[in-house]
Amino acid sequence: MGALTGLRVLDLSRVLAGPWCGQVLADLGAEVIKIERPHSGDDTRGWGPPWMQTAAGESSGQASYYQSTNRGKLSVAIDLASAEGQELVRALAASSDVLIENYKAGSLARYGLDYATLAALNPRLVYCSITGFGQTGPRAEEPGYDFIIQGIGGLMSITGERDDLPGGGPQKVGVAFSDLMTGLYSTVAIQAALLSRERTGVGQHIDMALLDVQVATLANQSMNYLASGKVPQRFGNAHANIVPYQVFRAADRDFIIACGNDSQFIALCQSIGLPHLPDDPRFRRNADRVAHRGEIVELLSAHFLGRTADEWVSCIHASKVPVGAINNIAQSLEEPQVIARELMVKIPHPQNPDFAMVGSPIKMSGTPVEYVRPAPMLGQHTDEVLAGRLGLSSEQLGQLKRSGVIEQLP
Repeated sequence: MGALTGLRVLDLSRVLAGPWCGQVLADLGAEVIKIERPHSGDDTRGWGPPWMQTAAGESSGQASYYQSTNRGKLSVAIDLASAEGQELVRALAASSDVLIENYKAGSLARYGLDYATLAALNPRLVYCSITGFGQTGPRAEEPGYDFIIQGIGGLMSITGERDDLPGGGPQKVGVAFSDLMTGLYSTVAIQAALLSRERTGVGQHIDMALLDVQVATLANQSMNYLASGKVPQRFGNAHANIVPYQVFRAADRDFIIACGNDSQFIALCQSIGLPHLPDDPRFRRNADRVAHRGEIVELLSAHFLGRTADEWVSCIHASKVPVGAINNIAQSLEEPQVIARELMVKIPHPQNPDFAMVGSPIKMSGTPVEYVRPAPMLGQHTDEVLAGRLGLSSEQLGQLKRSGVIEQLP
């Protein structure tokens, strides 16, 4: 039994922020019913290759992107443009605890699926709207995309190499940071609203915006600006105030040193065979090393080319100086600590009984995460949900299929 077992979530969202939120809730035990368009489903179902391979090693047509953010859910294919489809969703919402949607602000009102309409049917409903810019403001009606939000929200201005160095310029983060963080903040807000409902007996509307989340997660960088009036700049993989605190190249690949104080610098130099460096007045204190950044970085860079990254990491780690390899994704999944934490999980899929993916990082002693099912195939659970939750007969289901309102996986 999970921490949220007994809660029902209706997930009308697509792509990443909303589905990520729904997946976290499913990991924690909630029943998450994902409403998708017949025939096409969530946009990310078509975002391949890569596709999951079947047990026979063939392409399954199931996009890895979709699978990464929809595990544990039930897929129900309903045409929301039809009056019958809208009525089905309203009926499901009437018995749900949470609804997640990421349609453009106000657009669900024309379907009778907005918060005001559904709250009248189910006052206990927690209704979470996720958009690019929120429900208010001059850009509320615009769609939001993570890449654009990373730019508008300031993240790209502090990500990437300095302009005066090769490869300099703004960079986006390698995953959809704004989407993922909005999904997590939405999860927090939903659980807070559910706790509030225990006291008040009523749900509420949650208004989440990618841009709000991106600006909020600038954290110390925005506070630095507000305190000093100085606009933060890009420093690439270096640190503005600490040296050496950056990426270095070894004989085979890159690795990181994060030398935070003078005693760690002494230990670093002893561990790498350069014990005399701290005696040099240019490098004795961190302030000296910052002033002579170019000289110390050049010296260390030449020295580190003499051995492999793993060799340097091993000897520096033994001296208790913060150090780490820069793994590619394959290497990160093979990292002994990752293996020990059992982050790789197998969740049998109808087309691949050995289907594997990265699991949840949440570890709970009393109500651990349970992997009930992989990401569903389109319409896999339409009949099960509509018959079991709404009591529709086989005749009613058949009529809805013939009229194109619903779709069930054959």
